[in-house]
Amino acid sequence: MNETCQQAQDFLNAIFSSARFDLVAKADEGEECLLNLDGEDAPLLRNENGELLEAFEQIVNKAFSKSLSGDQRIVCDVQNFRATREAELRAMAQFAASRVRTTQSPFTFNSMNPNERRIIHLTLADQTDLTTESVGEGNLRRLKVSLKTAE
Repeated sequence: MNETCQQAQDFLNAIFSSARFDLVAKADEGEECLLNLDGEDAPLLRNENGELLEAFEQIVNKAFSKSLSGDQRIVCDVQNFRATREAELRAMAQFAASRVRTTQSPFTFNSMNPNERRIIHLTLADQTDLTTESVGEGNLRRLKVSLKTAE
């Protein structure tokens, strides 16, 4: 995947240059291709829970999907946004769990992307008294946390 990661880096840098964004993509290869994005316009990528960051990641994954095998994907990050957002989502999951237990009523998050829903599902997976499910369609898909019913 080294060559694909390098091509993805070059592809994003060409987009940034054409759009006159003050951003630079730099490949940081490990088990996956991670493109770290940085520059004066980096704050734009973090706005709205990283919507623009997600959009660039989606574009680069679509552009290079034929070069990636099965479950491989290219991940874009900016100034450690992903780790910070994951910690935030885990805290939100714990808050929702506490609220569901206290009120005995389901808690439904606002719409989230699949990765964000996955983080909350995994965070609460070991809670034997709770269940999580994705509800809704497309971009309006949300995550609902409820008490498990007695079977």
